[in-house]
Amino acid sequence: MKGSRIAAVGLVAAAALWIASGHFLPHETAESRASIRPNETAEKLFRVAVLETSIVPHSRKLLLSGRTEADRKVMAVARTGGILTQLNVRRGTQVKKGDVIAVLSDEAREAQVAQAKALFEQRKLELDAKRRLIDLNAIPRLELSNLEAQHKAAQAALAAAEAERDRGVVLAPWDGVVTEVSAEVGASAFSMAGREIAQIVALDPMLAVVEVSERRLAGVKLGDRAEVRLVTGQMAEGRIRFVSKSASQTTRTYRVEVEMKNPDGAIPDGITAEVSLPQIAAPATRVPRSALTFSSKGELGVRAVQADSTVSFMPISVVEDEQAFMWVSGVPSGTRVIVKGQDFVREGQRVDAVDAATAVSVK
Repeated sequence: MKGSRIAAVGLVAAAALWIASGHFLPHETAESRASIRPNETAEKLFRVAVLETSIVPHSRKLLLSGRTEADRKVMAVARTGGILTQLNVRRGTQVKKGDVIAVLSDEAREAQVAQAKALFEQRKLELDAKRRLIDLNAIPRLELSNLEAQHKAAQAALAAAEAERDRGVVLAPWDGVVTEVSAEVGASAFSMAGREIAQIVALDPMLAVVEVSERRLAGVKLGDRAEVRLVTGQMAEGRIRFVSKSASQTTRTYRVEVEMKNPDGAIPDGITAEVSLPQIAAPATRVPRSALTFSSKGELGVRAVQADSTVSFMPISVVEDEQAFMWVSGVPSGTRVIVKGQDFVREGQRVDAVDAATAVSVK
């Protein structure tokens, strides 16, 4: 019993000492932890990368889909009767102005020219002889008017015969390429007049044709430069040479033509093209496409860091959409736009902003 009492007294004394140690011995408190780690609050700030913006005049571009179109396209036709005896072209033939495309049978046209020429020479000799006799007063001067009329009539008949002979030869009206041949050698004689022989397309210059809406028409000016991208990837430059003053009755759009140099014929007729037309310059800010985000209300804009390191949201309007960047309005100059981490913060939140050019990572 005596040993048990001694053990019990010892346990009570040990418990009393343990309880007393909480009041008299030093221990760690919230204040002491804060004093030991004074920068803990700053380290908890979310880090974002920012880009300082500036407003500059930006020449906007209007992208429209259209097609190429030959500046000149004509169907060469036979202008008189006869049999097609010679055809000098086929599809793809390059021709120069004045080249002979086709020849029709003579049909006595050369003989008619010879006859008219002989009559003209006869009338000319008669007129010269009569004039000499009139100068000698051998015949009355009244006959001179009749002789001059006969001479002019013979001259007109010769010109008509030569024109009819020339109609038997079909010539190229300008430089170009033959795209269609509609006739064959040996075609019937009396049905050739007005019949199509070959289609000739002039490839230089080449046009890019687009349709511009009513709202965009005011920014399109004659003489402005334009960039053309073909569906094949080929790029070309040109100038706006025509802006229609009359809208299409069906689409209410206006035809715009861009003229491009095409000396080697590399740009074909009728190919799909994307035309970039310059617009009137407008003040805008250039930001990365990735910086755009939506607010809690569903508005499109950017998040920025204010002077007190808090986050704010700025609604924007898109001026022009590029592949990697966006030109927008609504962002003042000097704004620190968040370009990394904007989707992980909210308005009013304090953040640690670092320059995007020097930031290695965003935590």
